[in-house]
Amino acid sequence: MTPTLVSGILLSPITAFVARLLLVFMFLGSAISKITDFAGAEAEMAHFGLNPPWLFAVGTILTQLIGGVLILLNRATWLGAGALGIFTLLTIPIAHHFWRMEGPMAQFEFYVAVEHLSVLGGMLLVAILAERMRAA
Repeated sequence: MTPTLVSGILLSPITAFVARLLLVFMFLGSAISKITDFAGAEAEMAHFGLNPPWLFAVGTILTQLIGGVLILLNRATWLGAGALGIFTLLTIPIAHHFWRMEGPMAQFEFYVAVEHLSVLGGMLLVAILAERMRAA
């Protein structure tokens, strides 16, 4: 591919939409899953010691849905990315506390935590790019 073709692909609004969709896919999917199995969402919150579980389940669903949709629509992207970034960061000490574990489970949770940091980087980038486009 020529640099012009690559540039055209990268500057395409379709590519930008697909990139935003891929970034928020896990959040939207998780929210839909929690909506369709609210009892399971409550059980998940209880498992991690979050009380009252129904309130944390609702908060999680709203954060994932609203944050994901804001990013997807490229509206108040900083708010959606900030909410999902903070949410993702908070899941590390709540659900992925690898430093308290041993063996393969500790290693698995460490990798999940590192992946969460990568998602946080993606959230920062989408917010930065949206702000640059807005300011241009």
